[in-house]
Amino acid sequence: MAKYVCTVCAYEYDPEVGDPDSDIAPGTLFEDIPEDWVCPTCGARKEDFEPVEE
Repeated sequence: MAKYVCTVCAYEYDPEVGDPDSDIAPGTLFEDIPEDWVCPTCGARKEDFEPVEE
C-alpha cells in the first residue's frame, strides 16, 4: 500500500494506520479517502498530497 505525503507540512498518510481522528479506518487506501478529507496536521486538501517514493 502506497503512502502519501502532504506537500505543505510533510505529514505522511500511511494506509496501514489510516486517520482515526477523521474516521478513516486502518487499511483505507489513499484513493478511497473522501475528496473532502483534509490533512490532520495543517488542513491541506487531498490534492496537495503526493505518493511517497519507496
